[in-house]
Amino acid sequence: MASPSTLSTESPHRTPLRRVLVANRGEIAVRVIKACRALGIETVTVTSTVDRDGLAARMADRAVCIGPAPASQSYLAIPAVLSAALGAGCDAVHPGYGFLSENPEFAAACVAQGLTFVGPRPEAVAQAGDKARARELARSAGIPVLSGSPVVDSTEAAVAAATELGYPVLVKAAAGGGGRGMSVVENESELRARWSSAAAEAQSAFGDGRLYVERFIRNARHIEVQVLGDKHGNVIHLGERDCTLQRRHQKVVEESPAPNLPEKIRQDIRRSGVLFAEALGLDSAGTVEFIYDADSHEFAFLEFNARIQVEHPVTEMVTGVDLVAEQLRSAAGEPLRFTQDDIDLTGHAIEVRITTEDPARGFIPNPGTVHTWEPPEGEGIRVDSHCEPGYVVTPYYDSLLAKIVAHGPDRDVAADRMVAALGRLGVTGVPTTADFARVALDHADFRAGTVTTDWIASRGLPDYLEKIS
Repeated sequence: MASPSTLSTESPHRTPLRRVLVANRGEIAVRVIKACRALGIETVTVTSTVDRDGLAARMADRAVCIGPAPASQSYLAIPAVLSAALGAGCDAVHPGYGFLSENPEFAAACVAQGLTFVGPRPEAVAQAGDKARARELARSAGIPVLSGSPVVDSTEAAVAAATELGYPVLVKAAAGGGGRGMSVVENESELRARWSSAAAEAQSAFGDGRLYVERFIRNARHIEVQVLGDKHGNVIHLGERDCTLQRRHQKVVEESPAPNLPEKIRQDIRRSGVLFAEALGLDSAGTVEFIYDADSHEFAFLEFNARIQVEHPVTEMVTGVDLVAEQLRSAAGEPLRFTQDDIDLTGHAIEVRITTEDPARGFIPNPGTVHTWEPPEGEGIRVDSHCEPGYVVTPYYDSLLAKIVAHGPDRDVAADRMVAALGRLGVTGVPTTADFARVALDHADFRAGTVTTDWIASRGLPDYLEKIS
C-alpha cells in the first residue's frame, strides 16, 4: 500500500478548491461527491430532468437541472454546464468519465471562464484524444506502437492501408474511446461495405468522423497502466490493470495486477506508461492502454485516456490510493504526495460491471425500473453504485448499475470472493449481467488467466448459454 512521501505541499501554484461542479451522473457522480466530502469540498451536481431525484442529486450540496433527458441537451451541452458552474459559484469542474471528460473544447472553456478543470490541461486532452497524434507521441517517446495507418479520408485509402497491414484489421475512430467506434473487418469487401457507416457512426458519437486502420491481433490481451501526475513535473504509475474480458470492445471484468504476465513485460509496460505520461506532460490522473500479443509476448501502445477510468477502484484496492482525491489535489496545484517507491501493490482486486443487459439476448440493454436492490457485503467487497429501489434505467444513458470489486490476498481468493458476492447480489425488475459474470469468473479459462479479448464471443457466451439452457 502507498504511504505519503515527504514532499512538501507548499506551492506557489496551489489554489485550494472550495466548491466543485460534478459534470456527470450516476455512479461516477456519487463517487466524486464522496471524494469531495472527504476533502471538505462543497459539491454542485448537474442533472437532466430524469435525474433530478437521483442519488447524486440528493447527495450533493446543491443540484442544478440543466436540460431534458437526451445527453446532447444536458450533460453534453457545454454552455449549460458552464452556466451551472458559474451560477453556483463553483471554482472547479470535475467531468468524471464519458460525456465531456475528454472534450478539449470543454476543458479549455472551463479554463477560459476561470474554472479549474479537474483533469489534464486542455492541450494534453486534445493531444491524447486524437488517437493518431497520441500514437505519434508514443513513437517519439520510444514506446512500441501497433502497426496502423495515419488518419485516412477515403475508402480507397483505407483499402490500401489494410492491404499493406494484412487482414484482419481494426477500423477505429480517431476521436473514439470507451470501446466505441471500433470494428474488426476480415477482408476488403467487408471493409468497403463498412467504411461509410463507420465514419457516420464516429461522427454521430464523437462529432468527428475521421478513421484509421490498425493491425488486429487475434490472441490479444488488454493491459493498461494507471498513471498520475502533478503540475510540478512529477509522474508515477500505480501498477497495471488487465481489462481483457470484453464484449463488443467494451470491458466487463477488470483486475489488478495482470495475471500471467512475464515480469519483464510487466515492468516494461509500466515504464512505457510513465514515459508516455511524461511526454504528454500529464498533470492529473490518466490511463495508458496497451495491447499484448499472447502468442508473440510483445506489447504495443493503443491509446491514452485523459480522465478517471470506470475501473479505477481495482487500482485503489491494491494501492490504497484514492485516485479521485489525488485528481482534486493535483488540480489544486499540490505536488504528488507519493514517490514511485511509495507505491506497493498488495494482494489482488477484481471488478465486475453490473449492467442491465441481457447476455442471453446478445447483451441487449434493457431499460426498466429496479424493484429490489440489495448490494452484497463481505470481507474485501466494495460496491460503487447510484442504484436504489425504484431507480429507473432509461434508454438515454449507459446501463451501468454498479461496480462490484473484490480484494483478496491473491487472485484465487479475490475471484472466490467475487463469485460469492455476485451470488448475493439481489436485483429484481431488470435483467443484469451478474449471473454471466459469476459463471465467467468460475470458468477454467479465467482461473488459468488464459482469456483473450475475443473470449466472451468465442467461448464465454456460448458456454454460458449452454449452461442455462
